[in-house]
Amino acid sequence: MDVRSAVRGRRSIRKFQQKEVPQELIREILEDALWAPSWGNTQPWEVYVVTGDALERFKEANRTKFLQGEAQSPDVPMPGMWPDAHKKRYAALGKSALEALSIDRDDLEARKSYYADMFYLFDAPCLILICLDKMLSIEYAMLDVGLITQTICLLAYEKGLGTCLLANSSRYPELLREMLPIPEGKNIVIGTALGYPDLDSPVNRFERKRADLGELVTWVD
Repeated sequence: MDVRSAVRGRRSIRKFQQKEVPQELIREILEDALWAPSWGNTQPWEVYVVTGDALERFKEANRTKFLQGEAQSPDVPMPGMWPDAHKKRYAALGKSALEALSIDRDDLEARKSYYADMFYLFDAPCLILICLDKMLSIEYAMLDVGLITQTICLLAYEKGLGTCLLANSSRYPELLREMLPIPEGKNIVIGTALGYPDLDSPVNRFERKRADLGELVTWVD
């Protein structure tokens, strides 16, 4: 697979098959992903791979906290406001996903169930968490997190796997620290769900859109 095909073909998977990913395959992906660029070759990322019973316990607890309305306190907070253009794109994505699942916008229970599925990582059999040392400036080190995460997603796609970056995997960091060997001195940044995509699910087949080049790129001669 060439790079362009991987970049254009990769998509966020919102329904995974109930099929384990061999550990050796995950290891191959991560060994290659570690060649992602980073500032000064510092390689600040710290990676936790969660599978099996540990992941099932986390998914259940994570979903339960959401359904019970427990306050979320991620180590890296989401922005409180987005520019209008960003909000419009986000709303369009949400609409596409709900329409693919035949969920009416006014069906609050169905929407809540879908959001709960996010906290259950869409049934993914593997979660790859990226952490950073709290000594680091999060604003800059996040660039490196983005680089290795994108690299993981592209490598996974090449091997027939699907991924989905999920902020909902790290909304309750203390839960993760209780269940996993993540020290207090680390910021839990983002988790990526990994597994075999359920390509029969309509939520994995709706049309994706991107902004036009002219909307985002300024040429200076």
